[in-house]
Amino acid sequence: MVQDSSERLFSQSVEDYVKSIYLLQQDSGSVTTSELAKKMKTSPAASTKMIKHLTENRLTEHTRYHGVRLSPAGEKIALEIIRHHRLIELYLHQALGYEWDEVDAEAEKLEHHISEEFEARIDKMLDYPLTDPHGDPIPTRELEIAPRRGAPLDNSEPGDTLIILRVRDSNPEALRYLKHLEMRLGTILKIIEKQPFNGPITLKIGEKTHSIGRELAGHVFVERYVREVVD
Repeated sequence: MVQDSSERLFSQSVEDYVKSIYLLQQDSGSVTTSELAKKMKTSPAASTKMIKHLTENRLTEHTRYHGVRLSPAGEKIALEIIRHHRLIELYLHQALGYEWDEVDAEAEKLEHHISEEFEARIDKMLDYPLTDPHGDPIPTRELEIAPRRGAPLDNSEPGDTLIILRVRDSNPEALRYLKHLEMRLGTILKIIEKQPFNGPITLKIGEKTHSIGRELAGHVFVERYVREVVD
């Protein structure tokens, strides 16, 4: 496991890079220097230097022209930081009343600095949760993680009835707008119309109809909703 901040084996910067590589490689398999630089809001040269450092410490596996992936050791560190982050997010949301657009930034500040004892107490207090406020899976204490659930909303078709399982947490403004539209986890919606050529998607939530752009729809992950029939 990642050490407490006073006993950290690697710097906070290393941990931030490792976590970012993990999150990026979930979508693309391997991560390019430019993708990592954009995620970290730094220069490609700085990302290249860090990738070299990570590879020398056997935290990443870098193949020239094919990007970088985490090694098993790097993935273990990433999952521990992600576990801290997502447990803190849920604690802030459930215990302290933070909104889902506020918790990511706060958890970023705290994720490197909590002890394993504090992590365990949060986990117990929250009754060993499986997902964070955005529907992302929380790694277990053994650093195992469930697959992410849901397909992008912009892949849906007119007539589909869907339930929201997960939303991207990277854009607070998008999260605030989704809340304004009452598009929360567990919300059931129906696709009414989907304009061609990346046009807007019209959907119905309860008695209200909304049109949203494809970019926003790409932040929302859903699955088909099947109503249970009770005898």
